[in-house]
Amino acid sequence: MGARDGKSYISGLKAHPREVWVAGRKVDDVATDPAFRRPVAAMAMLYDCQSDPELRATMTYLPDDADAPAGVTFIMPKTQAELAHRRKAMQVWAEATFGTMGRSPDFLNTALVAFADAPEFFAEGGQKFADNVQRYYRYCRDNDLFLTHTLVNPPVDRSKSASQQADEYAYLGIVEETAEGLIVRGAKMLATHGPTADEIIVYPLPFSLRPGEEKYALAFAIPADTKGLRFICREPFDAGDQSPWDHPLGSRFEEPDAVVVFDDVLVPWERVFVHGHVEHGNTLFARTRLQCHTGHQTAVRGLAKCQFMTALAIALSRSVKNDTFVHVQEQLGECTGYLQLIEGAILLSEQKAETNSRGTLQPALEPLSALRYHLPRFYERMVRLVQVVGAGGILSNPTEADLNSAIGDDIRRYYRGADRGDAEAKIRLSKLAWDATGTQFGQRQLQYERYYAGDPVQGGAATYRVFDHAKLLAMVERALRL
Repeated sequence: MGARDGKSYISGLKAHPREVWVAGRKVDDVATDPAFRRPVAAMAMLYDCQSDPELRATMTYLPDDADAPAGVTFIMPKTQAELAHRRKAMQVWAEATFGTMGRSPDFLNTALVAFADAPEFFAEGGQKFADNVQRYYRYCRDNDLFLTHTLVNPPVDRSKSASQQADEYAYLGIVEETAEGLIVRGAKMLATHGPTADEIIVYPLPFSLRPGEEKYALAFAIPADTKGLRFICREPFDAGDQSPWDHPLGSRFEEPDAVVVFDDVLVPWERVFVHGHVEHGNTLFARTRLQCHTGHQTAVRGLAKCQFMTALAIALSRSVKNDTFVHVQEQLGECTGYLQLIEGAILLSEQKAETNSRGTLQPALEPLSALRYHLPRFYERMVRLVQVVGAGGILSNPTEADLNSAIGDDIRRYYRGADRGDAEAKIRLSKLAWDATGTQFGQRQLQYERYYAGDPVQGGAATYRVFDHAKLLAMVERALRL
């Protein structure tokens, strides 16, 4: 089939109904349900980019072992040109959603690239697991499937490991091995877009397993409509009735988040990648170089998101002409400076990319790790500056219904911007800023970025551990020489 469009994505959801619960009710069809139809439409819009005549060359490529063009985010880049090609495709998707969709398809596509490009790692558990990974990568690439993942254990008792919980299946674990595959039971979180994805992939977080916890050491992928798989969603911010005029972001780019319950789910052997090997579970990220590829995608999306926030701050300041004050200019300059640092880290990761033993070019991890640590802080600062620049103006706006009511003339008179600017345009700009920073949608964006890469303390420590300290320490030694 190759790279697909939005219509194909939606028809796939309809053909494979899954068990989804939201606000106390079971969903019949995620493609048409009020709580999910807009997230589905946003995802379909991304897939339509691949069939757009003006974008097709940017969004697709022809694999050597395929008959039809595939999405370029599945590519195993062998050259700098291919790495840049992938980045440009990621940029198209990121900019289409202003960076607000953290689980666009390219994220897990790059994870599959890392897995399929490390068969020797999976083969240590048995050659069948390496074969499974590579076969699954080709299957997802050739059918352009949308994957999400679920990695984090539910916050039951963080002071105890998986095997120490009162309920041995509070976390996802193996119940039984059968001729057909593994029977698994338990829960994982946080499956963003889980209810609207084609498949879900599971693998352990780094060093999350202790000796003797083999039953929790597993990695696999299954369709979202697998029997016994259940998605329990958080309360939606948009129940399908938000006005795009009043909620310009939340009404278009809501991402459903879900806890995934595995109720004695059968995982066929051909879908198993890691099984019962604690060391493999703990070192999967490092030994597959997963974060070289996912970090590249994350950085590109983060840049688009921060560009949008900076643009909002500038537009707000100009709408009331407070950008003439030097302290406001300094704040806006701080934001534009962050953009240069983010873009620099992305380009540095490509410039310093290394070719592995299979000929695949892997973006350098160090600048991406540093960016993943700092980007949430940049973003949080930008959110604050948008709110500071917007001040009370982003809190006092009427609705579209008010504008079209008997008080509309008052609104048009008293809500104008500088130089008698159009009131409706100024109100809509302020609403956009508030939706990006202050509504449930905006606050979810902030919280999501804070914990997107897991525990920020562990992330910062990992940035220190992977850094090459030798050259730095050599400077100290040289300074100590008399």
